[in-house]
Amino acid sequence: MKIEEEIKQKKFKNEFLKAEINLSFTAAWLEGKRTADLKPFGISIQQFNLLRILKGQFPKPSPLKLITERMIDKMSNTSRLVEKLRQKGLVKREICEDNRRQVDIFITEKGIELIDKASEVVESNIHSQTTLTEKEATTLNKLLDKMRD
Repeated sequence: MKIEEEIKQKKFKNEFLKAEINLSFTAAWLEGKRTADLKPFGISIQQFNLLRILKGQFPKPSPLKLITERMIDKMSNTSRLVEKLRQKGLVKREICEDNRRQVDIFITEKGIELIDKASEVVESNIHSQTTLTEKEATTLNKLLDKMRD
């Protein structure tokens, strides 16, 4: 459905404004889909992102700074997210032996199992819910990267 129909606006001041509104609307739409995918696993999109970062680093530890730098949502409170995941038994924290002021975060076996299952659902839904071809997705990626340059 066209953005005009989605937000019930017939005209935009210019194509740049329309593109930005369309991008914001689509990002929120995608977030809603991913939130629904992750609900059965009891984790948020930000927690999912954090667990994927930790799994990518596994078995090496991840200091909080590294996780924060790699988060997609730069406004995430990484310390709070880690604590919530720790309470669920999905991550553990340890004081770094080399630097006592640094806390290292590790994904647990339970965390790996959950992120593997959640990732399978998310990735399956990405493929089944898209109407883009792979070539179109490549073009979209190039355009989005160019927009941030």
